[in-house]
Amino acid sequence: MHPVVITCVAALGLLLFGLGLAISMQRFRTRTLDGHSAEPTDRLHRLVAAHANTAEFAPYLAVLFLYLGSQVPGTATIALIVAATLCRFLLVLGLLAVGRLDRPNPLRFTGALGTYLLGAALCLVALAGI
Repeated sequence: MHPVVITCVAALGLLLFGLGLAISMQRFRTRTLDGHSAEPTDRLHRLVAAHANTAEFAPYLAVLFLYLGSQVPGTATIALIVAATLCRFLLVLGLLAVGRLDRPNPLRFTGALGTYLLGAALCLVALAGI
């Protein structure tokens, strides 16, 4: 397995579990055991949104990365895997650090669009290998 593939899979896992831990810590700090405010600037709301979005995409991307990584991937495939991983981090950064949840921002947009396009491209690469 290519080491870059394993690094990207591990990075997605750390992102997912790190966000889960951040939610637990924020809940402890604010003594909020259930739910969260709907306020678009609320830290817990932002963390929950980032974690939920990551939980939707990271597992499938990790499986796709591992499959493609087991097929002796070329440089282009590795580049797509790295770019998709970076897009997931951009999206989380856009959700947590920039603006409000009820308004778009460039990091969030780039992360989301990149995830869709690069994920689709990786699916096509997997199909081409059949």
